[in-house]
Amino acid sequence: MTQTNLTQQQVRERIAKRLASRHRKEKLFRGLGIASIAFGILAVVVLFTDIISKGASAFVQTQIQLQVNYDPAELGIDKVDHESLAWANFDGVIRNALRERFPDVSGRSEKRELYSLVSSGAGFDLRERLERNPGLLGQSETIWVNADDDVDTYVKSLSKSKEGFLGRTSEQKAGWINALLASGEMEKRFNKTFFTNGDSREPEQAGIRAALVGSLFTLLVTLVLSFPIGVAAAIYLEEFAPKNRWTDLIEVNINNLAAVPSIVFGLLGLAIFINFFELPRSAPLVGGLVLTLMTLPTIIISSRASLKSVPPSIREAAMGMGASRMQVVLHHVLPLAMPGMLTGAIIGMAQALGETAPLLMIGMVAFIVDVPHGVTDPSTVLPVQIFLWADSPERAFVERTSAAIMVLLAVLITMNTCAVWLRKKLERRW
Repeated sequence: MTQTNLTQQQVRERIAKRLASRHRKEKLFRGLGIASIAFGILAVVVLFTDIISKGASAFVQTQIQLQVNYDPAELGIDKVDHESLAWANFDGVIRNALRERFPDVSGRSEKRELYSLVSSGAGFDLRERLERNPGLLGQSETIWVNADDDVDTYVKSLSKSKEGFLGRTSEQKAGWINALLASGEMEKRFNKTFFTNGDSREPEQAGIRAALVGSLFTLLVTLVLSFPIGVAAAIYLEEFAPKNRWTDLIEVNINNLAAVPSIVFGLLGLAIFINFFELPRSAPLVGGLVLTLMTLPTIIISSRASLKSVPPSIREAAMGMGASRMQVVLHHVLPLAMPGMLTGAIIGMAQALGETAPLLMIGMVAFIVDVPHGVTDPSTVLPVQIFLWADSPERAFVERTSAAIMVLLAVLITMNTCAVWLRKKLERRW
């Protein structure tokens, strides 16, 4: 009897020890989970803080106030038309304005340094102003033009230190900048050039408009092709295809395709669309076709999951009322599954928007300045534009790279928010 009680006591002690061990492991596992989430949140906070701290300054641009005179003799024109404006000497007008502001500057090297205060693209701004308002010919006006990227970098660095980052800016040039800042003739203004211009070798003239339009055309081609094809494939596989080893093989391969590295789709697009069909390189059409191949598995998988979520009773009730199988799918199952399909499509589009590797393989890494007007025009996309700027040696491109990343992240967050909102708004619980 004593031996039996002792054994039961030992059993209870062992059970207590095991329970304590389980509880410790559970607490450890819970702690590791919380630590993992905290580490992830910390990494995201550090990433966003770094990007915002580097890119926020790109949304402002240093500008210089100039009193320009549209002198016909200096411009070399006597009328305002497209041909005359193409040959007009607008750079001479800007140089005159700078010499009038700093009349003590003499010597060829000093004048060259003085002229470098203003962006080389300022002449194009003057031409656009005169083209919009021909009455300015022979008149004077006060305008704000973009400063050179070295001047912009120096002015922005003054907010961080009193000396500022001189870089390629000389002491004399810094003196002119400080004089303009003190008189209010130089200040930081909203950088609309960043949103209205295409790419440029000059950082102060570089913008994301061409890349944004190219991304829009590329996503449009991707959506038009991938969504109907993906939904049709999902409906056939889920509702009509016989359950045999061939459909099992197709399903396994679709799941495997979703995990294939994206650059493989780029190689496939290079071989088929460009080398075989000889479609134009660096075009949204080819980019959209490549991204369609990459997005199709995601849309098919999410669409099949949405179709499976529709209760069988819906199908049985419709067939009981005499509906054909096609009518059951198109009139009852598909409308109920559509919210999940749309959510999957938006997530697939967001994934396609952020892809860079497959587009590099089909030549969308080219230097494209003009804004595309169609799906066959030469174009680039925003992730590739970021890749190009990140590889540029000029210091001013660092902030523009981070600013473009901020715009891309904002678009991706907006698309994912729309997907969540659609799912919450349209989903039905059974």
